[in-house]
Amino acid sequence: MRNLRVGLVQAKWDGDVTDEEAIEESIEKMIRKHENFAAAAKKKEVQILCFQELFYGPYFCAEQNRRWYKYAQPIPGPLTERMCNLARKNNLVLIVPMYEEEMAGIYYNTAIIIDSDGSLLGKMRKMHIPHLDPGFWEKFYFRPGNLGYPVFETSVGKVGIYICYDRHFPEGARALGLNGAEIVFNPSATVAGLSEHLWILEQPAHAVANGYFIAAINRVGEEPWKTGTFYGSSYVADPRGNLVAQGSRDKEELIVADIDLDLIREVRNTWQFYRDRRPDSYGDLTKL
Repeated sequence: MRNLRVGLVQAKWDGDVTDEEAIEESIEKMIRKHENFAAAAKKKEVQILCFQELFYGPYFCAEQNRRWYKYAQPIPGPLTERMCNLARKNNLVLIVPMYEEEMAGIYYNTAIIIDSDGSLLGKMRKMHIPHLDPGFWEKFYFRPGNLGYPVFETSVGKVGIYICYDRHFPEGARALGLNGAEIVFNPSATVAGLSEHLWILEQPAHAVANGYFIAAINRVGEEPWKTGTFYGSSYVADPRGNLVAQGSRDKEELIVADIDLDLIREVRNTWQFYRDRRPDSYGDLTKL
């Protein structure tokens, strides 16, 4: 057995966005909140932990306002270093979604991954960028990702990352499987009334189609723009599509799931989806 204890953090932004000072104070509070969750994960012997999309702030894409550009972070940079220290201190593989500044005016929705020794393994940039009601104006803030679908060799297994809206596109989910992912993390920020009915349909289906584990993370609560309630319900699904663990709809919490990565081989030896693929017939999928 290749046992792995997985942790997911779903948290609430309860800060202020009225002015710059209030935002900065609230961001620091949010970072400290997640540092406390990491310490709690260590006590529960979690081995790999994932935060929610854009973890240190509100989901500011509910408005189109240039004031949020200043909160993008260089990678590597001070926040990356702080998170590397956090991973090392708590002996965790850590996935940290953040707002990335590559250079002035070039920004990405990114997640970094850090090994349990505190080493930065790399990053994934969100590939599919939404721009739609009721308040997901992401094209105002992010360029589409340009790093493909990397899979990271960590101390606990092969890890892929797929960020929020990416989950609606099965092509990237398959690419992560072909690249060797054993578990794929999908940090998200999504509200009731828009996507909740899809939340437990799409990603367990990805897990089944690709024969890997999926960990889906969503924040909780309502934020200042009142565009809807973030409904939490973070979960881990196994390669058969079963939910191994699931969080509440409205509470901040650390969700812990125990999984066995050997189940991947068992399932793939039953359902031969990789053997029976027909990439020679899929050419139309790559036509613009």
